[in-house]
Amino acid sequence: MMLKQIILFLGIILVVTSCNVFGGPKKPKDLISKAKMVAILIDARLISSSNSKYKDTMQKYGVKLDTYVFEKHGIDSLQFALSNEYYAYRAKDYEDIYNKVTDSLETLKTVFNELKLKEEKAKIKREKDSLDYLKLPDSIRSIKMDSLSKNSLKNRLKKEERVMVKPVSDKDLQPPK
Repeated sequence: MMLKQIILFLGIILVVTSCNVFGGPKKPKDLISKAKMVAILIDARLISSSNSKYKDTMQKYGVKLDTYVFEKHGIDSLQFALSNEYYAYRAKDYEDIYNKVTDSLETLKTVFNELKLKEEKAKIKREKDSLDYLKLPDSIRSIKMDSLSKNSLKNRLKKEERVMVKPVSDKDLQPPK
């Protein structure tokens, strides 16, 4: 039992030291910049988090989900894999990249939540306005509808004056004796 633990311990030390001796992966000749890596990872995260309804819609319009991010950024999967491996070995660089990705996604989430809240408020206001409109008497409602044009109220009053019934005789208007 003790021998197994010693062999396991020596094996772990050998693996750890051998990785440090080689210095990690070499810098690829077509290394993706940190800024572009951030944009790629943001897009990849957005694609992977979309629900099946939106994935179906994207596929319906010819978007190939497995290659979309690579095509959008003009890279191939090998270039991404080598760059990802290079940055992953350099923990500080990788942490910086992922912090920027996380911050960007949080900002995007905040913006969309604010937009959603504005839309909900506008919808509630429209519903309230339509309910208030339905509570108005018909005559006021029709005037409100007509009041959208400048002279519609004046034209309506003029039309009503022309239609009014004229008195038959003047004697009905005279005060009684």
